[in-house]
Amino acid sequence: MPEAGGLHHDFHGPEGAPTLILSSGLGGAGGYWAPNLAALSENHRVLTYDQRGTGRSDRALPETTSIADMAQDVVALMDALDIDTAHFVGHALGGMIGIEASLLSGRIDRLVVVNGWRTLSPHTRRCFEARLAILRGAGIEPFLRAQPLFLYPPDWIAAHDADLEAELAHHIAAFPGAETMEKRIAAVAAWAPTSERLAKLRDVLVIATRDDFLVPQATSLDLAGPIPGADIATFGWGGHACNVSDPKGFNRLALGFLGS
Repeated sequence: MPEAGGLHHDFHGPEGAPTLILSSGLGGAGGYWAPNLAALSENHRVLTYDQRGTGRSDRALPETTSIADMAQDVVALMDALDIDTAHFVGHALGGMIGIEASLLSGRIDRLVVVNGWRTLSPHTRRCFEARLAILRGAGIEPFLRAQPLFLYPPDWIAAHDADLEAELAHHIAAFPGAETMEKRIAAVAAWAPTSERLAKLRDVLVIATRDDFLVPQATSLDLAGPIPGADIATFGWGGHACNVSDPKGFNRLALGFLGS
């Protein structure tokens, strides 16, 4: 099992191609990117990984964790795998990790942030509070059953109900635990980069989805404000996990930016 520094990882695509790191959101597992791997790995050496505390990576977390800690894990993984520089695509929390890794190391070439933010919306905070209340009061299975409501459009959920039901047992088995999930949500909620730090970034694409139930579109677009020359793209439909609900559209957009 490929592992470095406690992080499980996998490579996809041709050796010698430009490296592209994919970082998922709150769930943390590299398997989140399955709908995108074939397209993204055609001309890139794609690196997926399970964030610390999730998936097949080291499940032990300190008493508190931060986005900066998660970014340090990425830089350490790049060091361990002899990756000098890489492109980076991050979904929500993963995008925050990409921002911090870029600022920390200067080794991220082009960065795509999908439905992220720089200031936590009151709406998003309410969503996190509701999800934590479900986890604390009803347990893991109800928490995971509610999860698609925050990720996908209603018509997509209805059309994929059987698939979501079939995947539930896997998600229950892979769940990192309530304590870890609480720590990860706390880290996301606490992240608040200054405009001065964001102004140091270059070559960034910010993606926002109009019907994202978890993160208001305006909040995602606001991330681009302090970033000089940031590219902006919007999806009219697709929900928070637009790369899953509309993989063809997402792949085309991401590859266009990475190859431009």
